[in-house]
Amino acid sequence: AFSPDGRLLLTASSDHTARLWDAATGSPVTPPLQHAFWVNQAAFSPDGRCVVTASQDKSAQIWTVETGRALTPPLRHDDAVNYAQFSPDGRKVITASADGTARIWDASTGSALGVPLVHDDVVVHAAFSPDGRIVATASDDYTARLWDATTGLPLAPVLQHPLNVRSVAFSPDGRQLLTACWDKAARVWNIAGSAWP
Repeated sequence: AFSPDGRLLLTASSDHTARLWDAATGSPVTPPLQHAFWVNQAAFSPDGRCVVTASQDKSAQIWTVETGRALTPPLRHDDAVNYAQFSPDGRKVITASADGTARIWDASTGSALGVPLVHDDVVVHAAFSPDGRIVATASDDYTARLWDATTGLPLAPVLQHPLNVRSVAFSPDGRQLLTACWDKAARVWNIAGSAWP
């Protein structure tokens, strides 16, 4: 991933690290961001001052870009963390895990917020709505689901698919959700209206 200002690159590797690089020269700018097992994915915060990494070692970690040091304690799950992303305002992080849950965390302290977002199988991907009020999750349980990003409570209905759901993405206005499924189809769902916050 590029940093928001385009000056840095962030890579995630099976060598158990994520790394920050100068985009112009390719030189490393901090020590490696070290995990105990391979790093599945990594992302910048909206202001570019932090990154979050998702690892097979059952944790995600928030790091400062300036020094490459951990900003918070590890964000721990009971199985591999497949994906992690900051909220649009940078104050929260969402993690998606093979333990069948997604979790929302305080990005400044690493504390869990609300309750776990529970699926019946591996959670592969997650996304915040543009206003940060809703979270969408994609799971191998053949569903995508919507949750209140403040309380962690589910928002009905469940978005049912015929096979594993691999990713979710909100439209820029937050009124629609795109889901991608192993059935060779993508689907667009209208989520605006009285049922949603």
